[in-house]
Amino acid sequence: MGSDSQIQVPVIKFSVQGSDLNRGSEGWHNLCKRVREACENYGCFEVIYDKIPIDLRTEAFSAARQLFDLPLDAKQKGVNPTRRNLGYMGQSSLGSLYEAFAIEDGSNYDSLKSFTEVIWPDIGNDQFCQAFISMVKLLDELNNILELMILDSYGLGDKKESIVECKTLLRLMKYKAPPSGESMAGLRAHTDKGLFTILCEDQVSGLEVEKKDGQWFKLSPSPTSFIFFVGDLLKAWSNCRMHAVNHRVMMTGDKERYSFGVFALPMDASNIKAAKELVDEEHPQVLKEFRYKDYLDFTYSEKARSMDYHMHMLAFAGIM
Repeated sequence: MGSDSQIQVPVIKFSVQGSDLNRGSEGWHNLCKRVREACENYGCFEVIYDKIPIDLRTEAFSAARQLFDLPLDAKQKGVNPTRRNLGYMGQSSLGSLYEAFAIEDGSNYDSLKSFTEVIWPDIGNDQFCQAFISMVKLLDELNNILELMILDSYGLGDKKESIVECKTLLRLMKYKAPPSGESMAGLRAHTDKGLFTILCEDQVSGLEVEKKDGQWFKLSPSPTSFIFFVGDLLKAWSNCRMHAVNHRVMMTGDKERYSFGVFALPMDASNIKAAKELVDEEHPQVLKEFRYKDYLDFTYSEKARSMDYHMHMLAFAGIM
């Protein structure tokens, strides 16, 4: 299917100025309902969080450009030989226009500092650390709010304060402009393998999502918004009530695209299972319990590479 059309995914504003973010208020419950409906029907939504100033976004993207502008040999110092989803990732099967850096525990200053000391061994880069520690901490706050809203939306907020214990992965991404006049995949279609993701992009279009009917649509978020994506593990926890949406990046034109995301990832040994309260006669259990690391290993397997991303979860843990 083509991707010339645009759809308006839900836009949900979280304002620290009013009372809507006071847990238990009427505004809070209205937001919970909207978040749940967006996650179930679309698998993603635009979120505006007015606690994050536009100047901080500008500083973060300036720091990201400085990182990606380094010579290749400097960037390759960040390659992690033991963890394929960490460190520097150059051109790969994910897309020839794509390169990325993934930093584990991205909301921890020492983790960011250690990363910069590898890339800039003589001087480090305090500007980079300050920009991203400020940004990621605020996005972690937003993550925590959204997680509580999801729990409350299913009536589970009085039983638990988190869905599963997670750490934050910060991923910075760059997409080169394609050859003149061409349209190319910057990042192939995929679902996110963690609990959920918040993505921030720098106003160069390219992000597309797949509707449940198989049609692809462009998203064009505003300069002050972020995109929230349901990940595979949130889909599993919700007994497949929530939709892990397939998304990709298609590049056209002559401008490079930059984005960064915070990914909520559980510990490798974490067991993932549907909340028992979300399993009933109307919603029979869809997936068996599984270990996160085992699922992650499966997604890199030859069998997984031969199938669509949105089929990974059912192929790995589906109850026959």
